[in-house]
Amino acid sequence: MKHARYTHRGPVPQDVIEATPFTLPALQAGQVRVEVLAAPINPSDVLTLTGDYGSLPPLPAVGGNEGVGRVAEVAADVAGLSPGQTVLLPIGCGTWSTHLIVDAEALVPLPRGGDPHQLAMLTVNPPTARLLLSDIVDLHPGDWVIQNAANSAVGGYLIQLARIRGVRTVNIVRREAAVADVQELGANVVLVDGDDLSQRVAEATGGARPRLGIDAVGGMATERMAQALAPGATLVNYGAMGGEPCAISPSALIFRGITLRGFWLAQWFKNTDAATRNTLFAELVGLIAAGQLKARIQQTYGIDEIKAAVAAAAAGERSGKILLLPNG
Repeated sequence: MKHARYTHRGPVPQDVIEATPFTLPALQAGQVRVEVLAAPINPSDVLTLTGDYGSLPPLPAVGGNEGVGRVAEVAADVAGLSPGQTVLLPIGCGTWSTHLIVDAEALVPLPRGGDPHQLAMLTVNPPTARLLLSDIVDLHPGDWVIQNAANSAVGGYLIQLARIRGVRTVNIVRREAAVADVQELGANVVLVDGDDLSQRVAEATGGARPRLGIDAVGGMATERMAQALAPGATLVNYGAMGGEPCAISPSALIFRGITLRGFWLAQWFKNTDAATRNTLFAELVGLIAAGQLKARIQQTYGIDEIKAAVAAAAAGERSGKILLLPNG
């Protein structure tokens, strides 16, 4: 058994983590031993390794916040779970590991036949996209929404979820090479960011102005998106891929009535009851199992390749997610 462990944080994320042998203790009452099938490496995971994320676990720690596993063994008192069953792992349990011991009540059984690679990415990005699309502004079929970082995992999920709801998307990317990939997902409009963004958005939408803007970049990208929105629109930020704070002009806030707010999925989980969370996951699991919701995967790595996997996840200009397959 091995897990990807780190004892300190630093500016080069792959330098602080390594695959380390370990031994699991015996099962206690109510526990399950799980073999991890797949776990993604998300931007938040990379920021956790560098120390730049909003919530950091105590050290030493094992990386990985989400994933899918197969039940290997259950304690004698556990009902409803059996060896061979595929389960969704609890958030923040250190999923970059070949095996875990988890409380049975924290595991979510998954439908048979679902793609474990896609289901492994269920916990973070799909709910982020779904909540950004549904819980910020009351959108109706035919409405427009604009997002940047459209070639990101959240961006891809948002495009697919918007299509299901009949909402049209303007998708902003930072390089021409990313346009084709975003178009393949079913985007209505794909544009490369630039100073004349507001004019090009109006031309592409026939003059319609989105009432919702979704920003993951920050810096002046926030202001360019604000200028493309309808008066009184809401602009929500959930990331800073550009490495700079959101910049937005007083004229956008005062004279055009743009509202700027933030979104953090961890806060939503903390403030939301279990029934609402379970309903959301059931919806997303159904869409993934039906093939209506998926993410592009760039490459998979084994547990012994964790340094290369983290480096690939931290690199720019990727065309898909990096997945860790701890058991090969």
